[in-house]
Amino acid sequence: MSLPAGQPTISVVVVSWRRPEALKRALVGISQLRYPAFEVVVVADAAGVAAAKTLPFGDQLKTVEYETPNISAARNRGIAHAAGEVVAFIDDDAVPETGWLHHLAAPFAKPEVAAAGGYVRGRNGISFQWQAQSVDGTGAGVPFEIHGDDPVVLTPNAERAIKTEGTNMAFRREVLAELGGFDPAFHYYLDETDLNLRLAAAGHKTAIVPRAEVHHGFAENRQRTVARVPRDLSEIGASKAVFLRKHCPEGQRAEVWKAFCQGQRRRLVRHMVAGHIMPGDVRRLMRGLQQGYADGQTRALGQTPELTRAAEGFAPLEVATGPQVVIYGRFWRRRAILREAKQAARNGKLPSVFIFSRTGLFHSVRFDPAGFWIQRGGLFGRSERRQSLFRIGGYGARLKQEFQRVAAQRLLSETLLPKRLQTKQHAQKRSRS
Repeated sequence: MSLPAGQPTISVVVVSWRRPEALKRALVGISQLRYPAFEVVVVADAAGVAAAKTLPFGDQLKTVEYETPNISAARNRGIAHAAGEVVAFIDDDAVPETGWLHHLAAPFAKPEVAAAGGYVRGRNGISFQWQAQSVDGTGAGVPFEIHGDDPVVLTPNAERAIKTEGTNMAFRREVLAELGGFDPAFHYYLDETDLNLRLAAAGHKTAIVPRAEVHHGFAENRQRTVARVPRDLSEIGASKAVFLRKHCPEGQRAEVWKAFCQGQRRRLVRHMVAGHIMPGDVRRLMRGLQQGYADGQTRALGQTPELTRAAEGFAPLEVATGPQVVIYGRFWRRRAILREAKQAARNGKLPSVFIFSRTGLFHSVRFDPAGFWIQRGGLFGRSERRQSLFRIGGYGARLKQEFQRVAAQRLLSETLLPKRLQTKQHAQKRSRS
């Protein structure tokens, strides 16, 4: 397969467990990625595999049935079936922006780059859940600022690694094979952080890619409710024990563990004060944390599988997507706008929808399972939360502002805007065409 220079073949691995509807939504978003050569490997329980196969492109997916709730082992299964030069990971409760792989792949044009990580937006689709961090042997992440939107290649040192977030990261497959992939001792939590530390120890460089964005929803699972209220902390405790055994000097572990427990208790107390859990739940959850930590002390470390090249070869996803379109209007027309967006998606187009009301309501962005992005909010309200609380301006100016806020991540051309809102250069180009 011939690709432009610097653009590797990519395998996108999605791990899912008992969330078939979330998985389908994620896969619809992935199918709209603008990248010349990528395959999709789905590692899921039987219900998830069955759901994935119902999608129009389901027969093009590589599916691996795996029932054990161990994200590291499941990711290793995905790597074993991945034939791309680069392996990218995204969670089943996340959706990538259309330009995700386009941006995430760019740093791999430099042969010294072994890993890359992008930014993650939270449930409202606006605020950042995760940007850039470094991490040390205690597992504590420290945020740092990246200036501008261009990728930055960073070299870790002996004390700190460059952190990648599990729902938005990519690695050269040959490096993953060299390091043995993910350590199955981490069933949940700190699995990618352990890999980051091992990458740093081997001297590999990591790129942080601000424009490679993923929207992450924190869907319900065994460990938390849909409101992110903890249900069980035992796996977190076990993974913390494994991580400290592998990366933290023995003399510091007791102090680090004590501080970690105090942080978890404070988190639980906040939930109790908010009425999400009862005092008895705090005691139960903290007992589970301690029991998990004891379990983690006995888990075998580093038993990673041999990650040979996928026997079935590279299987690129080939979905006939049409052009991107922008659909917009005022709140009172929302039903007609949504009907238009759904019809456009059914016709293979990739709609970005903007609906504004004459209010000061905060904005939100989400991906509709029907196959389009939709942003809602007040004409005078905030999108980025650092903006002023109340903004004055006309509809056209606000539409252009919000369009430009997502254009690079979504690979949108300004020619999609009404001609009166385009810059002179774009307007002339469109009129000539």
